[in-house]
Amino acid sequence: MPILGDIALGKYVPGTSILHRLDPRTKLLVVVLWMSAALASRGVAPVAAFCLFILATASLSRLPAGLLLRNLRSFLWLLLMTASLHALMTPGHLLWHVPWLDLNVTHEGLQAAAIFTLRLGAVVTAASLLTLTTSPLELTDGVERLLRPFRRIGVPAHELAMMISIALRFIPVLAEEAERLQKAQMARGAEFGGHPVARARKLVPLLVPLFLSAFARADRLAIAMEARGYRGGEGRTQYRQLAYRRADALATFVCVCGCAAMWWVSATDGGPQP
Repeated sequence: MPILGDIALGKYVPGTSILHRLDPRTKLLVVVLWMSAALASRGVAPVAAFCLFILATASLSRLPAGLLLRNLRSFLWLLLMTASLHALMTPGHLLWHVPWLDLNVTHEGLQAAAIFTLRLGAVVTAASLLTLTTSPLELTDGVERLLRPFRRIGVPAHELAMMISIALRFIPVLAEEAERLQKAQMARGAEFGGHPVARARKLVPLLVPLFLSAFARADRLAIAMEARGYRGGEGRTQYRQLAYRRADALATFVCVCGCAAMWWVSATDGGPQP
């Protein structure tokens, strides 16, 4: 059974790599652009290019490979379900008939399963790299700066950035809380094994204490913010000013060129439709 505490999304690992030193606005834009290009692409070549880009970015981050692999293990059920649905539901040249399901495994289905599974795994890894190399404070500042021009039309940039930052920080906290509750139930004799449907049913009793703990944490956070005089973004100043450097311009240029190449290859490739 996947360990819930292995989820890396929302965690931050301090470091001095090139990726850590990039401006948070650059990393946000790069991740959004690459995810959009990957999800909109079709065929083997664009997805392979996206996976190679993620591997190169992971090497530049100097993060332990085991940390990223453990994060993917938490999403293993989603990857397997995605691969199974595409392998069994895509029409094409028959390779194997599954008699007990009355479904067919086709050559096109296996190709689509490989493409979409790799794409999903790379997207999850890209999101994890963003939070692993960007502190919550930097991420909040980056989101706020990117949304600041939209304040003229009534968009609460600071409040939205604060909400996103708090939500990301709550992901690993809730994952660790769920794992703690699961171990407490197992110490009392509860069993969480069996087939996937049975395990899902056995996890239901964990939801009530998990939600109660989440509401209690949110209430304590609200009280702490009020006690420190937080009243929104009006009139607030920032100690650390974001600076757009040459490395950020180079990373943005490489990202835009790569996305344009992916879209061009996708438009000329006859691979499976997304």
